[in-house]
Amino acid sequence: MPPKKSPPKKAPEALTRPPMERMWRIHQILSSGAYPNCTGLSAELEVSAKTVMRDIEFMRDRLGLPLEYDPVKHGFRYTAAVRDFPTMKVSQGEVAALLLAQQSLEQFRGTPFERPLTGAFRKLSQSLGGDMEVAWHELEQALSVRRSGVGLADMQVFDALAKAVTDREEIEFSYHKLAGEKPEKRTVRPYHLGCIEDQWYLFAHDIGRGAIRTFALPRIREVERTGERFRRPKDFSVGKLLEGSFAVFEGRHAKPVKILFRGVAARLVAERSWHPTQKIKPHGKHAELTMRVGLSPDLVQWILGWGGEAEVLGPAELRHRVARGALAAADVYRG
Repeated sequence: MPPKKSPPKKAPEALTRPPMERMWRIHQILSSGAYPNCTGLSAELEVSAKTVMRDIEFMRDRLGLPLEYDPVKHGFRYTAAVRDFPTMKVSQGEVAALLLAQQSLEQFRGTPFERPLTGAFRKLSQSLGGDMEVAWHELEQALSVRRSGVGLADMQVFDALAKAVTDREEIEFSYHKLAGEKPEKRTVRPYHLGCIEDQWYLFAHDIGRGAIRTFALPRIREVERTGERFRRPKDFSVGKLLEGSFAVFEGRHAKPVKILFRGVAARLVAERSWHPTQKIKPHGKHAELTMRVGLSPDLVQWILGWGGEAEVLGPAELRHRVARGALAAADVYRG
């Protein structure tokens, strides 16, 4: 005899519709004039009858809907007209923005913030209910965020630093500078963790150097807590610290910078915001960008990335740095 086929298994309730989406569906069925019961709704929504009953009680007691059981029809009904289902009303644009924000938080995956952020977005999506004209899965097919060059960080290191920042406790770690031949021991007072251009950085007072320093997380190893507590200065602000910077390097000595962009670069530069102080004006077929920033390595690298379509007009110091970088790159490919 052929083996008996087992009945199809119901999907786990954790993987079925969110609560508000289920309640919206129940509302639609009730509004159609039908008299659904727990058994029928259980099959329709692929959840247990107990879950359905909890949803109905929530709709009646918490959302204030005129919902009751009709013993004659053996099903639930509305005792009065319900014009609007009481859910969070948002526009399609707001839903799209929420989706893009959720995808933008990929940098928090694996960090201590992943779980609370995931929970927050789940609650928000569940509260949207039926007021959305476009379903989540349709939006995910239409909108996305993609990155390249996302910074890599050891999650154990991240967790240790996050706790030290929160607890305001001094730490020691091994740090390998970009230009250093070997790692160095650092003792610091961690003030702030920040993600800049998809890379995590620690802003801390370096006790050995007597000044605030910036440390890239991928280069930090062997974090140990010293047990010494500290008070974060009241006047400390990452915003102020990076006020004159182009990216992550400090910009305490910001200077007016002027760059001329040609060709396609002129249009591309004008389409984006690069710095709060930037001003872009047409210069014939070209575009002239001015801003007040520190003459940092990340600024030089950004300018070099535009190749011959970008020319530094001032200051002379920045022009010379970019020229040296361009000549060094040309030497690599010469011959």
